Amino acid sequence: METIKEGDFILIRFKDKRYLKKVEKDKNFSYKGGVLRYKDLIGKPFGIIIGDLQIFKPTLEEIILYGIKRETQIIYPKDSFFIAKKLNLSEGKKILEFGTGSGATTMVFSSCVGATGKVYTFEKEERIFKTARKNLEKFGFLYNVVMFNEEFGPLEVSKIEFDAAFVDVREPYPFVEKIHKVLKPSAPVGFLLPTANQVVELLKSLKPYFGDIEVLEILTRYYKVNPERFRPEDTMVAHTAYLLFAKKLSI
Repeated sequence: METIKEGDFILIRFKDKRYLKKVEKDKNFSYKGGVLRYKDLIGKPFGIIIGDLQIFKPTLEEIILYGIKRETQIIYPKDSFFIAKKLNLSEGKKILEFGTGSGATTMVFSSCVGATGKVYTFEKEERIFKTARKNLEKFGFLYNVVMFNEEFGPLEVSKIEFDAAFVDVREPYPFVEKIHKVLKPSAPVGFLLPTANQVVELLKSLKPYFGDIEVLEILTRYYKVNPERFRPEDTMVAHTAYLLFAKKLSI
Protein backbone atom coordinates (compact mmCIF):
# COMPACT_ATOMS: atom_id res chain seq x y z
CA MET A 1 0.00 0.00 0.00
CA GLU A 2 1.34 3.41 -0.98
CA THR A 3 1.54 5.77 1.97
CA ILE A 4 2.01 9.52 2.26
CA LYS A 5 5.63 10.68 2.61
CA GLU A 6 7.16 14.04 3.37
CA GLY A 7 7.54 15.93 0.11
CA ASP A 8 4.52 14.28 -1.52
CA PHE A 9 1.80 16.42 -3.05
CA ILE A 10 -1.73 15.79 -1.79
CA LEU A 11 -5.15 16.91 -2.95
CA ILE A 12 -7.33 18.12 -0.07
CA ARG A 13 -11.08 18.14 -0.64
CA PHE A 14 -13.03 20.39 1.74
CA LYS A 15 -16.72 20.62 0.88
CA ASP A 16 -16.79 21.80 -2.75
CA LYS A 17 -13.20 23.14 -2.74
CA ARG A 18 -9.96 21.42 -3.76
CA TYR A 19 -6.46 22.39 -2.62
CA LEU A 20 -3.14 21.00 -3.84
CA LYS A 21 -0.53 21.05 -1.09
CA LYS A 22 2.96 19.70 -0.41
CA VAL A 23 3.45 17.61 2.73
CA GLU A 24 6.01 19.30 4.96
CA LYS A 25 6.04 18.01 8.52
CA ASP A 26 6.63 21.41 10.12
CA LYS A 27 3.69 23.06 8.30
CA ASN A 28 -0.11 23.00 8.58
CA PHE A 29 -3.21 23.47 6.45
CA SER A 30 -5.69 25.88 8.04
CA TYR A 31 -9.31 25.84 6.96
CA LYS A 32 -12.66 27.00 8.24
CA GLY A 33 -13.27 24.38 10.87
CA GLY A 34 -9.80 23.45 12.00
CA VAL A 35 -6.14 22.83 11.24
CA LEU A 36 -4.59 19.83 9.51
CA ARG A 37 -1.04 19.07 10.64
CA TYR A 38 0.89 17.56 7.76
CA LYS A 39 3.08 15.52 10.11
CA ASP A 40 -0.06 13.59 11.12
CA LEU A 41 -0.47 12.40 7.51
CA ILE A 42 2.99 10.87 7.08
CA GLY A 43 2.76 7.09 6.91
CA LYS A 44 -0.99 7.06 6.31
CA PRO A 45 -2.54 5.86 3.02
CA PHE A 46 -4.02 8.17 0.40
CA GLY A 47 -7.80 8.33 0.25
CA ILE A 48 -8.42 8.90 3.95
CA ILE A 49 -10.90 11.15 5.77
CA ILE A 50 -9.72 13.44 8.56
CA GLY A 51 -12.55 15.44 10.07
CA ASP A 52 -14.20 17.39 7.24
CA LEU A 53 -11.30 16.75 4.88
CA GLN A 54 -10.70 14.06 2.26
CA ILE A 55 -7.05 13.43 1.35
CA PHE A 56 -6.16 12.06 -2.10
CA LYS A 57 -3.17 11.50 -4.33
CA PRO A 58 -3.53 14.16 -7.05
CA THR A 59 -4.06 13.25 -10.68
CA LEU A 60 -2.23 15.03 -13.49
CA GLU A 61 -5.39 17.01 -14.22
CA GLU A 62 -5.50 18.24 -10.62
CA ILE A 63 -1.80 19.15 -10.65
CA ILE A 64 -2.44 21.29 -13.72
CA LEU A 65 -5.61 22.94 -12.42
CA TYR A 66 -4.56 23.56 -8.82
CA GLY A 67 -0.77 23.32 -8.65
CA ILE A 68 1.10 25.10 -11.41
CA LYS A 69 2.02 28.76 -11.46
CA ARG A 70 0.55 30.49 -14.50
CA GLU A 71 2.28 33.16 -16.55
CA THR A 72 -0.11 32.57 -19.45
CA GLN A 73 -3.59 31.13 -19.89
CA ILE A 74 -3.10 27.36 -19.74
CA ILE A 75 -4.65 24.88 -22.13
CA TYR A 76 -7.44 23.22 -20.12
CA PRO A 77 -7.01 19.49 -19.46
CA LYS A 78 -10.25 18.86 -21.38
CA ASP A 79 -8.32 20.07 -24.44
CA SER A 80 -4.75 18.94 -23.67
CA PHE A 81 -5.67 15.32 -22.88
CA PHE A 82 -7.64 15.12 -26.12
CA ILE A 83 -4.76 16.72 -28.03
CA ALA A 84 -2.32 14.11 -26.72
CA LYS A 85 -4.52 11.25 -27.93
CA LYS A 86 -5.23 12.88 -31.31
CA LEU A 87 -1.46 13.15 -31.76
CA ASN A 88 -1.27 9.41 -31.00
CA LEU A 89 1.33 9.86 -28.26
CA SER A 90 2.58 6.79 -26.43
CA GLU A 91 5.67 5.38 -24.71
CA GLY A 92 8.89 6.12 -26.57
CA LYS A 93 7.63 8.73 -29.04
CA LYS A 94 9.23 12.11 -29.73
CA ILE A 95 7.09 15.23 -29.93
CA LEU A 96 8.00 18.78 -30.94
CA GLU A 97 6.15 21.61 -29.16
CA PHE A 98 6.16 25.31 -30.07
CA GLY A 99 4.94 27.52 -27.23
CA THR A 100 5.71 25.97 -23.82
CA GLY A 101 3.59 28.54 -22.00
CA SER A 102 3.31 27.65 -18.31
CA GLY A 103 4.16 24.01 -19.07
CA ALA A 104 0.73 22.44 -18.51
CA THR A 105 0.44 20.74 -21.91
CA THR A 106 4.13 19.85 -21.78
CA MET A 107 3.34 17.84 -18.63
CA VAL A 108 0.60 15.95 -20.46
CA PHE A 109 2.94 15.15 -23.35
CA SER A 110 5.67 14.07 -20.93
CA SER A 111 3.34 11.66 -19.14
CA CYS A 112 2.29 10.13 -22.47
CA VAL A 113 5.74 9.49 -24.00
CA GLY A 114 7.23 8.10 -20.78
CA ALA A 115 10.80 7.38 -19.80
CA THR A 116 11.90 6.31 -23.28
CA GLY A 117 10.26 9.22 -25.11
CA LYS A 118 11.18 12.90 -25.42
CA VAL A 119 9.39 16.22 -25.50
CA TYR A 120 11.28 19.03 -27.23
CA THR A 121 9.62 22.32 -26.33
CA PHE A 122 10.35 25.91 -27.38
CA GLU A 123 9.41 29.15 -25.60
CA LYS A 124 10.97 32.43 -26.70
CA GLU A 125 9.77 34.62 -23.79
CA GLU A 126 12.35 34.30 -20.99
CA ARG A 127 9.96 35.08 -18.12
CA ILE A 128 7.46 32.49 -19.32
CA PHE A 129 10.24 29.99 -20.02
CA LYS A 130 11.57 30.26 -16.45
CA THR A 131 8.12 29.77 -14.94
CA ALA A 132 7.47 26.70 -17.10
CA ARG A 133 10.82 25.21 -16.11
CA LYS A 134 10.03 25.69 -12.41
CA ASN A 135 6.61 24.06 -12.85
CA LEU A 136 8.06 21.06 -14.67
CA GLU A 137 10.84 20.67 -12.11
CA LYS A 138 8.47 21.06 -9.13
CA PHE A 139 6.26 18.20 -10.26
CA GLY A 140 8.98 15.93 -11.69
CA PHE A 141 8.47 16.31 -15.43
CA LEU A 142 11.94 17.39 -16.55
CA TYR A 143 13.30 13.85 -16.89
CA ASN A 144 12.12 13.51 -20.49
CA VAL A 145 11.64 17.16 -21.50
CA VAL A 146 14.25 19.19 -23.40
CA MET A 147 13.56 22.93 -23.13
CA PHE A 148 14.74 25.77 -25.36
CA ASN A 149 14.42 29.47 -24.55
CA GLU A 150 14.12 30.51 -28.20
CA GLU A 151 11.74 30.33 -31.13
CA PHE A 152 13.28 27.47 -33.12
CA GLY A 153 16.64 26.64 -34.62
CA PRO A 154 19.02 24.22 -32.87
CA LEU A 155 20.65 21.92 -35.39
CA GLU A 156 20.31 18.86 -33.14
CA VAL A 157 16.51 19.23 -33.25
CA SER A 158 16.28 19.86 -36.98
CA LYS A 159 17.92 16.45 -37.57
CA ILE A 160 15.31 14.55 -35.55
CA GLU A 161 12.34 12.84 -37.20
CA PHE A 162 9.43 13.58 -34.87
CA ASP A 163 6.38 11.41 -34.30
CA ALA A 164 4.14 14.43 -33.74
CA ALA A 165 4.12 18.20 -33.27
CA PHE A 166 1.97 20.74 -31.48
CA VAL A 167 1.84 24.51 -31.95
CA ASP A 168 0.37 27.06 -29.53
CA VAL A 169 1.77 30.44 -30.58
CA ARG A 170 0.19 33.71 -31.65
CA GLU A 171 1.32 33.42 -35.27
CA PRO A 172 1.54 29.71 -36.21
CA TYR A 173 1.77 30.18 -39.99
CA PRO A 174 5.58 30.50 -40.28
CA PHE A 175 5.99 27.16 -38.48
CA VAL A 176 4.03 25.07 -40.99
CA GLU A 177 6.89 24.39 -43.42
CA LYS A 178 9.43 23.95 -40.59
CA ILE A 179 7.25 21.35 -38.92
CA HIS A 180 6.70 19.54 -42.19
CA LYS A 181 10.46 19.11 -42.64
CA VAL A 182 11.03 17.40 -39.27
CA LEU A 183 7.95 15.18 -39.02
CA LYS A 184 7.86 11.55 -40.03
CA PRO A 185 5.67 10.74 -43.07
CA SER A 186 1.95 10.82 -42.19
CA ALA A 187 2.74 12.10 -38.65
CA PRO A 188 0.07 14.28 -36.98
CA VAL A 189 0.31 17.93 -36.01
CA GLY A 190 -2.02 19.91 -33.77
CA PHE A 191 -2.65 23.64 -33.42
CA LEU A 192 -4.52 25.63 -30.78
CA LEU A 193 -6.10 28.84 -32.08
CA PRO A 194 -8.10 31.41 -30.07
CA THR A 195 -9.97 33.07 -32.97
CA ALA A 196 -11.83 31.99 -36.10
CA ASN A 197 -9.75 34.36 -38.24
CA GLN A 198 -6.60 32.50 -37.21
CA VAL A 199 -8.18 29.18 -38.18
CA VAL A 200 -9.04 30.54 -41.65
CA GLU A 201 -5.51 31.84 -42.19
CA LEU A 202 -3.94 28.60 -41.01
CA LEU A 203 -6.13 26.54 -43.32
CA LYS A 204 -4.71 28.53 -46.23
CA SER A 205 -1.14 27.92 -45.01
CA LEU A 206 -1.44 24.14 -44.63
CA LYS A 207 -1.55 23.40 -48.37
CA PRO A 208 0.32 21.52 -49.83
CA TYR A 209 2.10 20.31 -46.68
CA PHE A 210 -0.70 18.69 -44.66
CA GLY A 211 -3.93 16.78 -45.29
CA ASP A 212 -6.71 14.98 -43.40
CA ILE A 213 -7.52 18.30 -41.71
CA GLU A 214 -10.02 18.58 -38.85
CA VAL A 215 -11.19 21.60 -36.84
CA LEU A 216 -13.16 21.22 -33.61
CA GLU A 217 -13.87 22.54 -30.14
CA ILE A 218 -14.53 20.70 -26.89
CA LEU A 219 -17.32 21.64 -24.49
CA THR A 220 -17.51 20.13 -21.00
CA ARG A 221 -20.52 20.14 -18.68
CA TYR A 222 -20.31 18.87 -15.10
CA TYR A 223 -23.29 17.74 -13.03
CA LYS A 224 -24.16 18.19 -9.38
CA VAL A 225 -23.52 14.90 -7.55
CA ASN A 226 -26.26 15.31 -4.95
CA PRO A 227 -28.66 12.40 -5.72
CA GLU A 228 -31.58 14.46 -4.40
CA ARG A 229 -30.82 17.39 -6.73
CA PHE A 230 -29.06 15.80 -9.72
CA ARG A 231 -28.79 18.38 -12.50
CA PRO A 232 -26.13 20.30 -14.47
CA GLU A 233 -23.84 22.68 -12.64
CA ASP A 234 -24.79 26.33 -12.98
CA THR A 235 -21.61 27.10 -14.92
CA MET A 236 -19.64 25.13 -17.50
CA VAL A 237 -16.31 25.25 -19.31
CA ALA A 238 -17.55 25.92 -22.81
CA HIS A 239 -15.51 27.29 -25.71
CA THR A 240 -11.85 27.75 -24.79
CA ALA A 241 -10.15 27.52 -28.21
CA TYR A 242 -10.30 26.00 -31.66
CA LEU A 243 -8.29 22.84 -32.20
CA LEU A 244 -6.94 21.99 -35.64
CA PHE A 245 -5.35 18.65 -36.50
CA ALA A 246 -3.70 17.50 -39.72
CA LYS A 247 -1.25 14.87 -41.02
CA LYS A 248 1.93 15.29 -43.01
CA LEU A 249 1.75 14.79 -46.77
CA SER A 250 4.79 13.61 -48.69
CA ILE A 251 5.52 16.24 -51.33
